[in-house]
Amino acid sequence: MSKNTICLWYDKEAEAAARFYADVFPDSKVTAVIRAPGNYPAGEQGDVLVVEFTVAGVACMGLNGGSGIKHNEAFSFQIATDSQEETDRYWNAIVGNGGQESECGWCKDKWGISWQITPRVLTEALKVGGDEAKRAFDAMMTMRKIDVAAIEAARRG
Repeated sequence: MSKNTICLWYDKEAEAAARFYADVFPDSKVTAVIRAPGNYPAGEQGDVLVVEFTVAGVACMGLNGGSGIKHNEAFSFQIATDSQEETDRYWNAIVGNGGQESECGWCKDKWGISWQITPRVLTEALKVGGDEAKRAFDAMMTMRKIDVAAIEAARRG
C-alpha cells in the first residue's frame, strides 16, 4: 500500500466499484481484496472488508463500512481528457452504469462517488485568463457533459 492512500467508504460494494474503475480508466487496477477476519458492525467474518486499487494512477482503498456514511461532492475524482471521444467514453461509462449527470462536467457513479470529466481544452482556457477564460467559463456553465467543440468556439470568441 502507498504511504498516502485515498480511502473511500462503501456500503458493501467496494470490490464491484474498484473493478468497474479498473475496467474504465487507464492505469487502474485492483491490487488486493481483504476479507474480514471476524464479524464487524457492517458485516461478517469472510465478507470483503477492504479493497486496494488504483484509479488513473491514484492509490485508493475501498472500505465496506456500511450504510452510515454517504458520499458528497466535497470529494471527486477529476479525470483530464484530450478529446470529445475520450470525454464521452468516461462520461457514458459512469452515467450509463447507474450513475447520474450533474452540471459543468460533474457526474456521480452508482456508488455515489463524484467525478469531474474535464477536457484539457477547458482547463487550458481557464489558465489563460481574461476574456478567453470568461467565454469558456460561461459556455461551461450551460453544460452537463462538456462539449469540446463549444469550448473551443468560446475560446475563439
